[in-house]
Amino acid sequence: MHMKKLELALLLPINLMEKSFGYNFIKRIMDITGSLLLLILSWPLFIIIPILIKIDSKGPIFFIQKRLGLKGNIFNTIKFRSMVAKAEDLLKTEKELMEEYLKCYKLAEDPRITRTGYFLRKSSLDELPQIFNILAGHMSLVGPRPIVIVELEKYGKYKDEFLSVKPGLTGLWQVSGRNSISYEERIQLDIKYIRECSIWMDIVILVKTFYAVISTRGAC
Repeated sequence: MHMKKLELALLLPINLMEKSFGYNFIKRIMDITGSLLLLILSWPLFIIIPILIKIDSKGPIFFIQKRLGLKGNIFNTIKFRSMVAKAEDLLKTEKELMEEYLKCYKLAEDPRITRTGYFLRKSSLDELPQIFNILAGHMSLVGPRPIVIVELEKYGKYKDEFLSVKPGLTGLWQVSGRNSISYEERIQLDIKYIRECSIWMDIVILVKTFYAVISTRGAC
């Protein structure tokens, strides 16, 4: 998606995010139903993946990190660990890596990722435990990407809009290029979703997510 089109869309007058009760109710039903279905279909992976993680490297099975949720509430996201133990401490000791990381909160070639972790990220299976975040009501199946607290500054004038909805397991930016797009484009796609979101849009994004995961398009 071209930046100029995104910028133009963000300048249009929008009625900010007081979604109807009906929309929120249907979205929550979709979140619960979809998450339970995904959990039922993927339960063997919750046995296989922890074994692979433990064989590959020392450390915990899950990676838990504080993220920003609806109205600025902080919650713990749960992922399968894809990096070496104490990866955040390792990053702090490498100045060049830290500088690159702070630009977009991603590393093009992250030396901390394990062999199993590379596969998990390529297939997006590292995010599977976020099903429990959705069931707990911290996240939605579809929404803006969950960010760490310090990232909020990058959203500038869009901060309040970003915090007006729950973050999602997938979203508009993930089906528009995933990690192959710039951080600024991610922000604008997040805000575009927030301003235009509907049940139909969520369904389309979920279908496109399936294709993006299968094709590993834009995955790190």
